[in-house]
Amino acid sequence: MPTVAPLDLDGHVVAAHFLGDVPFFATAAGEIRRLDGGEKVTQAHDGLLTCIRDPFSVSLITGGEDGKVMRIAADGSASLVAEAPRKWISVVAGGPQGAVAYGLGKSTAVVLADGTTKEFGEERTVEALAFAPKGLRIAAARYNGVSLHWVATASAPVDLDWKGAHNGVTFSPDGKFLVTQMQENALHGWKLDGKPGEARHMRMTGYPSKVKSLSWSAKGKWLASSGAPAAIVWPFSGKDGPMGKAPLELGTRANIMATCVAFHPVEEVLAIGFIDGMILGVRVGDGKEALLRRPGKGAITAMSWSGNGKLVAFGSDAGDCGIIDISA
Repeated sequence: MPTVAPLDLDGHVVAAHFLGDVPFFATAAGEIRRLDGGEKVTQAHDGLLTCIRDPFSVSLITGGEDGKVMRIAADGSASLVAEAPRKWISVVAGGPQGAVAYGLGKSTAVVLADGTTKEFGEERTVEALAFAPKGLRIAAARYNGVSLHWVATASAPVDLDWKGAHNGVTFSPDGKFLVTQMQENALHGWKLDGKPGEARHMRMTGYPSKVKSLSWSAKGKWLASSGAPAAIVWPFSGKDGPMGKAPLELGTRANIMATCVAFHPVEEVLAIGFIDGMILGVRVGDGKEALLRRPGKGAITAMSWSGNGKLVAFGSDAGDCGIIDISA
């Protein structure tokens, strides 16, 4: 039976991540709390807006109301990546070779490891950013689509157009697909490995509410999403992704919405957090469920697995968080 070690923090927990097997919790007040032989606190921002785990290094990247972009190392030390006084930094991304990107109104700024900054203008406000898994290429989600920029060249961006507001973006682990979260209750995707200039559309609709959480399985075969009274899991193993295929529905709970999803780092096992604070673990292959946490005070807003796949860190909008040990 999984065991839960609770942790009560004041206010909204923006993110819960692991660096290796050490859990980090980021609060809206700007504190980064890590549980490493006791609770340790780094004051990263005067008001924190976003905190992501850099997929290309063992660090976190944060943005705040103080106009700062910070990198948080595994020992909790914070270093300044960029600063834009009097601006709110709510969109950040980590890239290969130490690159960091952040949104600045109608532009994307990319800071390279040597401190050089490149800026790319957009027609509309940048709502989300993601680096491609290979090559220094950045995707900027905005109103009516996504712009793809090669950071190291002066070539024109590739525009992927689809009407509506796109406020989240992610590449598949193999780089063949790009998926956005939309303001409407839908996902939209593009197949990127077609002929030059061709990007085939993928519409993923039917959600009763907005999709606020996405997670790819370890090998990119599945994309899990929140926004329904179950995790909606789309198949991406075929060359056309989910086109013409129905998604799986895992962890169905009548009318209780799934608010957060996180795939295990190795196995095809999905952790699903719900609006009532419950967390389920579900195996993709047969849909078998395990209760990881009973309902709590608030909706699950953040969740991630440790590197060894034995621990799950979670946080809620009411500040009740903790660590689930599934090896117990």
